[in-house]
Amino acid sequence: MKPLSQFPASAARAIRYVLTDVDDTLTYRGSLSAATYLALERLRDAGIVVVPVTAAPCGWCDVMVRMWPVGGVIGENGGVYLRCGGDDIDIRFWLPRPERARSMARLRLTAEAIAAAIPNVQTAADQPYRQTSWAISTSAKGADRSRAVERVVAAWRDAGASVTINSLWVLGWHGDFDKLAMAKVMMTEVFSVDMDLERGHVIYVGDSLNDEPMFKFFPHAVAVSTISAWLNQLTCLPSWVTSGPGGSGFVEVADAILSSR
Repeated sequence: MKPLSQFPASAARAIRYVLTDVDDTLTYRGSLSAATYLALERLRDAGIVVVPVTAAPCGWCDVMVRMWPVGGVIGENGGVYLRCGGDDIDIRFWLPRPERARSMARLRLTAEAIAAAIPNVQTAADQPYRQTSWAISTSAKGADRSRAVERVVAAWRDAGASVTINSLWVLGWHGDFDKLAMAKVMMTEVFSVDMDLERGHVIYVGDSLNDEPMFKFFPHAVAVSTISAWLNQLTCLPSWVTSGPGGSGFVEVADAILSSR
C-alpha cells in the first residue's frame, strides 16, 4: 500500500463516485465526527456521488439514506440497497421476499445454536433491524475474542451460510451477494454505470475483511489506517492507505479528490 498523499491528481480528478464502508471507516470508535460529515457534504456539493457500502442493518441504512448527503446506501454486506425517490425510499433486496423469509428462519436457528455453544457470544443488539443477514457479536477480549470469532465463522460455514467479519460483527447470510456484487447492481440500476468499464471513475474506502472484494476489484481502493488490525488476515490489499484512522482517514480521501479540481 502506498500513502494516499501520493495519489495522482489526474486520477483524483477522474473520480465521480465514492463508495465507502461505514463502521471504523466513516466512523471511529463508534462515532461520526463533524469533520467527516462535512466531508460528505463537500463531496456532494462538488458533484461527487457518495454511496456507503456497509454491513450495517437495513434499518440503520434507512436513516442514512434519508438524512445523510449520499446518493444511496448498500446495507447488510450487499443484501439490500436503498435510495431516496422523492418522499419515498426505494428498496431493492438481493433475495425475493419468500426466499428471504426462509433464509432468516434458517439463520435464526443457526444463530441460536452458535450462542448456546460458544461462551461470550450472542446475537448482536441491532439484529431486529436486519432483513437479509444475521449478526453475531462477542464480549470476549484479546485472544479469547479471536478464538470466539474463529469458532463463530466455522459454525456459520458448517451450517451452509456465507460469512464475513468486520470490526463489529461476524455476519452470516444465505445468497450469492457481497458488497461488490450489490455495488455492481446498484451502480447499473441507479446511476447507469457499468463498473467493469468505469471502475477508474470510482474510489472505494474501507478498513476490514469484508472490504476485501472491493479492494481487489477497484484500482483506486483506499484503506484507512485502522486496516492495520487486519493485515495478517487479508490476502488482497488496497492500493493506498491514509495516515489517519476511521473518519479522519476518509477526510483525507475527500481532500485528495476535491483539491484536484
